[in-house]
Amino acid sequence: MTEELQRADNDSPWKEILSAYFPQAMQFFFPETDILIDWSRPHEFLDKEFQQIVREAETGRRYADKLVKVWQLQGEEIWLLIYVEIQAIPEDAFPQRMFSYNLRIFDKYGKGAISLAILCDANATWRPHQYSYNYPNTRLNFEFGIVKLLDYQNNWAELEASNNPFATVVMTHLKTQQTAKKPQERKTWKFSLIRRLYELGLQERDIRNLYRFIDWVMILPKPLEAEFWQEFKQFEQERSMSYITTGERIGYERGKEEGRQEGKQELVLRLLQRRIGELPQEVQQRIQTLSLEQLEALGETLLDFSAIADLLNWLEANQTA
Repeated sequence: MTEELQRADNDSPWKEILSAYFPQAMQFFFPETDILIDWSRPHEFLDKEFQQIVREAETGRRYADKLVKVWQLQGEEIWLLIYVEIQAIPEDAFPQRMFSYNLRIFDKYGKGAISLAILCDANATWRPHQYSYNYPNTRLNFEFGIVKLLDYQNNWAELEASNNPFATVVMTHLKTQQTAKKPQERKTWKFSLIRRLYELGLQERDIRNLYRFIDWVMILPKPLEAEFWQEFKQFEQERSMSYITTGERIGYERGKEEGRQEGKQELVLRLLQRRIGELPQEVQQRIQTLSLEQLEALGETLLDFSAIADLLNWLEANQTA
């Protein structure tokens, strides 16, 4: 698996940016729902509740997802289920998955969650928004809200003029798609998008958060990456930054995250070997490609394994292809 596939398919940058700027995400992508919400009251991410739903459901390829409790202006609690569909190829089962998770939330918690999806694929005609069936005496039509990131390419000037963090997220996503086989052009756009963060006059924290997203998504070949770093350091020096450069800080944070991931890999491998015996080298290599979140999920699940077939089944269902 290439570095680009490892990083581009990982949903963590989307989850991080949604966590950091959730109200802004709702304002940007789903204004009709946003105007119902009282943002003066704190919102709450229901990660444990959603993980219970996910573990009970049959899962295939991973999505970036968030279940969030917010408060309406009228004072009532509502739940929002946000899906970011990050696959390059549309999936026929996606509408059924949206319905299934909504139904499981209602069945387990008695809450009818507002279901919303952000579609990141490049197929302009794929716009799933409902799941339905119709039989004699019984019919169902479940609809959910969607936004298609591809649609924003015709509103580039509006994106450039916006200081909403998700304008940067969308611009980054679109330019990453458009420069898939144009690394030099991608390097130019990566620099331009990061320079724009400074030009907008954002706070250091916001620059770091959005830089982290851009850097994770807009992957460059190593030689161009080295060129980019030199140009970026010079850019910050010219702006007379008095603090450690944003790039250095994020590089340090990435190093810490990679260290945590390596430690988690070693722990999971040891536990698996105790549970089901020595693992073939090929299987060990597959485990080493898992994200930190996937390693944590495997660490929770492996206690139920009794044979290597259980591990292989889990990898087949959960590992990014």
